[in-house]
Amino acid sequence: MATTATITETALAFFDACDTGKGWEACSAYCHADATFAVQAEPLADVTTVQEYADWMKALIGFVPDGSYEMKAFGLDEERNTVCAYAVFSGTHTGEGGPMPPTGKSTRTDYVYVMQFEDGAIKHLTKIWNAGWAMKELGWA
Repeated sequence: MATTATITETALAFFDACDTGKGWEACSAYCHADATFAVQAEPLADVTTVQEYADWMKALIGFVPDGSYEMKAFGLDEERNTVCAYAVFSGTHTGEGGPMPPTGKSTRTDYVYVMQFEDGAIKHLTKIWNAGWAMKELGWA
């Protein structure tokens, strides 16, 4: 069985790889190959795997090239083999791609990852995010 230190280190390494746009290629080392993904946010409504989500984040960083996160809270729920991470993503749509030509507008958007582990790797990721707010700030809605 994985130690709690290993789980928290894995969660933090995954979070950083995912949210700096490294894509599934880097994130897969921390996840089960079939890891599932859930979110209640329109831009990600069709995304059902962590692989798809990691690659979505990679694409996002492509057109929000200054995208970065600030970790606000990070904790382990040992009983449930789950790690929660709360962060604020900041970035400006200056690159080509995305839902429209670059808007030059910025966002600071709060979000939480709830990462459920099995055998030391992420089995499921839930993202809690108010996408509508971020979309308005970026000029996409």
